[in-house]
Amino acid sequence: MNVCMISYSVYESDGRVMRYAETLAQRGDRVDVIALSRADRTSDDVIAGVNVFRVQGRTHNEKGPLTYLVRVLSFFVRAMLFLAYRQSKIKYDLVHVHSVPDFLVYTAWLPKLRGAKIILDIHDVLPELYASKFGVGETSFIYKLLLGVEKHSAQFADHVIIANDIWREKLLVRCLAADKCTAILNFPDRSIFVRQGRTRTDERFVMLYPGTLNWHQGLDIAIRAFAAIKDSAPNAEFHIYGVGPAEDSLRTLAASLGLNGRVKLNGTREIRDVASLMENADLGVVPKRNDPFGNEAFSTKTLEFMAMGVPVLVGDTNIDRYYFNDSIVQFFCAGDEASLSNEMLALIRNSERRKDLVRNASEFINNNDWESNKGRYLNIVDRLTTVADTDLSFSTKA
Repeated sequence: MNVCMISYSVYESDGRVMRYAETLAQRGDRVDVIALSRADRTSDDVIAGVNVFRVQGRTHNEKGPLTYLVRVLSFFVRAMLFLAYRQSKIKYDLVHVHSVPDFLVYTAWLPKLRGAKIILDIHDVLPELYASKFGVGETSFIYKLLLGVEKHSAQFADHVIIANDIWREKLLVRCLAADKCTAILNFPDRSIFVRQGRTRTDERFVMLYPGTLNWHQGLDIAIRAFAAIKDSAPNAEFHIYGVGPAEDSLRTLAASLGLNGRVKLNGTREIRDVASLMENADLGVVPKRNDPFGNEAFSTKTLEFMAMGVPVLVGDTNIDRYYFNDSIVQFFCAGDEASLSNEMLALIRNSERRKDLVRNASEFINNNDWESNKGRYLNIVDRLTTVADTDLSFSTKA
């Protein structure tokens, strides 16, 4: 088949888009991806058999919703025009559009008119994400407008993939029938997240967070929690990899707490490099807040740490309690820096507990990686394109 994917993200740093694209390419489909570029990689490329077209850059420094909207609309126009140009040369059978934002699905109007099937893949529910990012309430005009955009975007698509089961239930109430919506977690690709062996030989205890630097991720809570235990754990460090609007404030916070050299913000890395960084960490930290968005947003980092044999400390959000239990992750009270600092120190001191978490999580991840679940995505693709008709129901829980 001829497949096009559209994503307002940097392809090499977006594991979810990469997994779908490479899975289709590996079975012989032609896959084009329209995505963002970054400062050191602006040209088009072929990566693992996937044709990557970079139509716009991205800087994570939006100061408000207007700046974000202007950049997204610019990408929308560029992607739509580029897709129309490609459509004149290649008749696409499937266009898989990744949200946010939801309305990117309308870039595929011309392929849809020519018979292509459309998948809308909602990585984050936009009304709640917007409310968390910009501090608006559920009664606001913008929030209600985004609900309308979500509804009409989902109805434009032939099938909707959503990033977890809690959000699937939310969409079923809001706008979709059950047979049109499938929850697929952000499962780690074991061809990328494969254990190669640790290369660190020093005596440091490295705690690691790799991901976007947004307020709902709770990294300010984690930095303050680390400051509370830094003297009790003098060999401990907290390494942060990623970019986002909270980056400057996190640097300022770390400096104000006297953590220079102990808290390290190292910028972003390609997804394949993140796997090695994870394997060389001693503890993964996923400190999401339990606000209306963070409480239901599933973090792929948790499963990736498990795949790399690293114990994970996570907040007891609704989504994490839904999928995990105390035998495979260490919970702390989400949003509570005292609880987080206590659990940090307890895990630093208790190597046996860390080993138990790794052992139990390794068993869990064997059934919850991409290799074990990619058939569900292929079934959706094949059903839409009339190759097969397969039941799409699924639930993952520890």
